[in-house]
Amino acid sequence: MPSWLIWTTRVLATAIMVALALFGGRWLWIHYNVEPWTRDGRIRADIVQVSPDVSGLVTEIRVKDNQAVKKNDVLFVLDRPRFELALRQADASVAAAAVAVAQARRESERNRSLKDLATTEQVEEGQSKVDQLVAQLNSARVQRDLASLNLDRTTVRAPVNGIVTNVELRPGDYASAGRQVLALVDTDTIHVDGYFEETKLPWIRVGDRALVRIMGIKARLYGTVESIDAGIEDRERNSSSTALANVNPTFSWVRLAQRIPVRIKLDPATRDIRLIAGRTATVSIVDPPGRRPEGEAP
Repeated sequence: MPSWLIWTTRVLATAIMVALALFGGRWLWIHYNVEPWTRDGRIRADIVQVSPDVSGLVTEIRVKDNQAVKKNDVLFVLDRPRFELALRQADASVAAAAVAVAQARRESERNRSLKDLATTEQVEEGQSKVDQLVAQLNSARVQRDLASLNLDRTTVRAPVNGIVTNVELRPGDYASAGRQVLALVDTDTIHVDGYFEETKLPWIRVGDRALVRIMGIKARLYGTVESIDAGIEDRERNSSSTALANVNPTFSWVRLAQRIPVRIKLDPATRDIRLIAGRTATVSIVDPPGRRPEGEAP
C-alpha cells in the first residue's frame, strides 16, 4: 500500500474520531445541561390531616388502613350518648327559658292593661324583664344548636375522595379535638412535581406537554405543565434579632444550579396506574421544535 494512502487513511480516521468525539460531547452537553428533563421528580398529592372537631371516646371505626373512600363516607364515630344527653339538656334549657318569657310577657301585658293602677316604672320594668328573658332564650337556643352540631360532629366523615392511611385508631381510644388521628390522601389532587435546574427553566412554559416515567413502571405517562413555583428558600440568608439581613459571608466558586419545582398535571387516562405519593419519577418536557429559550431575542 502506498505511503500516501496510509497517511490519508490515518488522517481521515483521526478526523472522523475527532468529529465523533465533538458530536458526542456536544450531544451530552445539550442532553444533560440544556434539554428540559430531570430525574428528580416526585408524585405528590394533598394530604388531609383528619382530626375530630369534638373530643370523646372512639366507639366505632368504619375504615381499614389503605382503604379507598368517597367524600362524606363515615370514617369513625365518637361517643354519641354523651353528646345526646348534652342536646337533651340544651332542649330542656330552651323549654325553661321559653316558659319564663311567656310568663314575663303575660305580666307585662297585665301591667299595661291596668293603665292608671300601674306606674310607668312598673310597666318599664316588666318590659325590661321580657327583653332580658328573650335574650336568655336566644342564648339557650344557640347552646342547643351548638349541642346539636357537636352531636353531628361525633360522626367523622371523609372531606374528600381519597385513600386513608396510617390508621392506628382503635375502639376505646380517646380522640382529642383538633388532634390528627389518621391521614387521607386526596386522590383528586395527585400530580407530579419535577425539580428542574434553573438553567433549564427558559425552555419550559405553562401548558407544555410532559412525559413522565415512574421508577419501576414501564408505561409512559403524559401530562401538562400546570404551574412553575414562584420562589424557593434562600439558604444563604437568615433572619436576625436586629431585623437586618444575615447573609452568609462565605461564597463557593462552584455554584450548583438551584432546583425549581414544576407542577405536572397528569392526563386522566393515566389514573388506572397505581400512583403512590412519594414515588420517584423522571420528567421530560416535550417542547415544540424550534422554540427559543425564554429571554432570547428572535
